Amino acid sequence: MPATFTKSALLLSLMLGLGQAHAASQSATDALAAAHGIPHPAVIAHRGASFDAPESTAASYKLARDLGADYLEMDLQRSKDGVLFALHDNNLQRTTDVASKFPDRKDSPANAFTMAELKTLDAGSWYNTKYPDRARPAYAGLKILTLDEIIDIAQANPQHKPGLYIETKEPQLFPGIEHDLKEKLQARGWLNPADSKPAKNQLAVGEGKGKVILQTFEKNSLELLQKEMPQVPKILLLWVGEGGMEPQSKVSFADSGDKDKATYYARQQPKSEAEFKQWIDYAKAQGAIGTGPSAALTHGGDQSYSDLVQPWMNKYTHDKGMLVHVYTIDEPVDFQKVMAAGVDGIFTNRASELLKFYKRPAAETVDQLLKKNGY
Repeated sequence: MPATFTKSALLLSLMLGLGQAHAASQSATDALAAAHGIPHPAVIAHRGASFDAPESTAASYKLARDLGADYLEMDLQRSKDGVLFALHDNNLQRTTDVASKFPDRKDSPANAFTMAELKTLDAGSWYNTKYPDRARPAYAGLKILTLDEIIDIAQANPQHKPGLYIETKEPQLFPGIEHDLKEKLQARGWLNPADSKPAKNQLAVGEGKGKVILQTFEKNSLELLQKEMPQVPKILLLWVGEGGMEPQSKVSFADSGDKDKATYYARQQPKSEAEFKQWIDYAKAQGAIGTGPSAALTHGGDQSYSDLVQPWMNKYTHDKGMLVHVYTIDEPVDFQKVMAAGVDGIFTNRASELLKFYKRPAAETVDQLLKKNGY
């Protein structure tokens, strides 16, 4: 009996200790996020509510805003005539009708077009074709948006003003884009100092200290963003492979024999613990307040990459006083998995589902909100 009691007491003590340690860690990351004016955990609408509407369009961003997402996320590019706009791919063929509007230039990069030319493209119909179960007639003809237009959308709902989460996309193609971004944000009043307030659902994030977060995969761009906007929170996005962490294996996907890229990426790991840590140390040294790592998804798919949110990785990042915002998670099983591993926010195409998971459901359905916005 005494031996059993001792064993039980030890087990209870261990469980209590682990619980206290988790609570202390949670409290520390809560405080860290609050210090930057960033919601914790954060709902980052990846290219808007891009599961339910064409990515990076007005329909997608208005829906994410009205659902109550904390941030509207975008990939920033610059047109031939110097206008900042949101588009993920360098090439226009996947998400527009460039092949029919400009057949001779269909393979040209997006930055080879003026903004007036880009505005002639249909950036919505592709979605109706690819996702007929979610298609809406009003998506046909949606336009590529300028950064100005996305700011207008973010500011337009008096009940909820989301923040902006902006990626400098392949910034080597756009020399000086970090300075251009600063000029635009400054001109629109988004770099004005703001008092830090608890960024709970009652507070519009776009009115607080953490109203803009800047993100990049590129070390050079992180340094330039820090030089241009030292006061704005920055995230270094993490990746295993070319341009990112050196992998354990140098075998390419083509030579791997894996049936799909999700399987291949799931096996890609940083070559060592030291390799992972040096990226975190670099981010910290350059002024980043957090990282944006990839994750391996339970059901695979084309958003499933290397698992860079293992508990030890998140702990190391937290111990450096940095937050972890993971990309790109859409299913409750994975919401649960990454939160249990210790992340502080999630990039998602399904803001409606993540808000439900965080017990912050929107008052209206996706369908109701789309119809209210004319879609």
